Amino acid sequence: MFEKQKESYTKFKNVVLFENYTLDIPEDWDIHRLRHIFSFRKGLTITKENLQEEGVPCLNYGEIHSKFGFSVTPEKDTLPCVDEKYLESNNSSLIKHGDFIFADTSEDIAGSGNFSYLNSKQKIFAGYHTVIASLKSEQNERFLAYLFDSQSFREQIQRRTKGVKVYSITQAILKPTYIWLPSPQEQKEIVYYLDSKISKVDELIIRKEKQIELLSERKRIIIQNAVLSGIDSHVSMKDSGISWIGDIPSHWTLKRLKYILSERNDRSSKGEEPLLMMSQVHGLVVRSEFHSKAEVAATNKGNKIVYKNDLVFNKLKSHLGVFFKSNIDFEGLVSPDYAVYKPKAYIKDMKILEVLFRHPKYIEQFIIRATGIVEGLIRLYTDDLFDITIPIAPEDEQQEILDFIECESKKFDDSIKVFQKQIEKLKEYKVTLINSAVTGKIKVPETT
Repeated sequence: MFEKQKESYTKFKNVVLFENYTLDIPEDWDIHRLRHIFSFRKGLTITKENLQEEGVPCLNYGEIHSKFGFSVTPEKDTLPCVDEKYLESNNSSLIKHGDFIFADTSEDIAGSGNFSYLNSKQKIFAGYHTVIASLKSEQNERFLAYLFDSQSFREQIQRRTKGVKVYSITQAILKPTYIWLPSPQEQKEIVYYLDSKISKVDELIIRKEKQIELLSERKRIIIQNAVLSGIDSHVSMKDSGISWIGDIPSHWTLKRLKYILSERNDRSSKGEEPLLMMSQVHGLVVRSEFHSKAEVAATNKGNKIVYKNDLVFNKLKSHLGVFFKSNIDFEGLVSPDYAVYKPKAYIKDMKILEVLFRHPKYIEQFIIRATGIVEGLIRLYTDDLFDITIPIAPEDEQQEILDFIECESKKFDDSIKVFQKQIEKLKEYKVTLINSAVTGKIKVPETT
């Protein structure tokens, strides 16, 4: 799908943008510092009291990072609002069509220079942690948006930006940064070319993302059916007697968890065992292998000890089904706020419960039995967990179910990885295409 690059400009000039960083651009293109093209001002800090359900849309740095990395249209995009009366004495942060809004902080140096431009005539307000850049004269703001989105421009920002965890992107950094401008007609042609090509790439990405969603959903359904109904489609079924469980294989039994699990409360006397962490992607893992610089407590003395095949449960995230079996061959530690369970009877491999407890029917039961009203502070206590009933297959069949789930999951995961790699390639192509077009490395077709 990647087309051959167009003929490039024949003559280039080398421009020093920052210390040892140089850029080749066509010799007839102009180069300017941002302070000559834009005037700058800060967005206005607002409080929760100023936020309203209705009023003037407000664009904060969070929206720039998470939603509108290129342009924002308030008529289409969902934005928080501020009271219009609040703006009467604070109208310096109102922005107009074509204004650019930069996030003044970034947690990822590779994303430094995140921005949006207002692609609308609607009145909009720039909120906290933003820098507003207004054009001093008429320019093609969409060309500028592509330029700001290019690797060549972002690299300037990255070289000027300093920080440890949060990188500050100030007016002092933006003002001396260079931009390069072809003629207005060439800008128009580059925008037309990129709009056409990028839209097709984005459509392909969306289609592949939908394929991933479909595969993931199909995988979930297969796993859910296997763990509640088994893998033999011809087996006779019986009514479980519990409405929310429904029918189960006739040779399976039903037991409450208090007969299956016992809570482990072993504590570390010295805190020297490896600290473990729960990851929705990786499961229960050794923390240092994934977060070498993560902040940890001064001592792990008194933390709960986890043994291989234990089931670890984050009580505060029962609504997400955050249960993980330990596959680690040695003892590790988890927070005292976590619950650790070991098998008492009927279950040999705790993986079967890890899978079962992610079933929507069980997550619903966890939510019903949990204590608390605010998400993040809802706890499912052991007594309430142990009151829940589960269907139990014979031990040899449990292993067959787990083997089946592992095999089917691998098939789906392999297919998903293929689509993910294709998406990565498309995104790389998109980045290269934008950078090549806005720096004159490809000469785009002329428009009439």
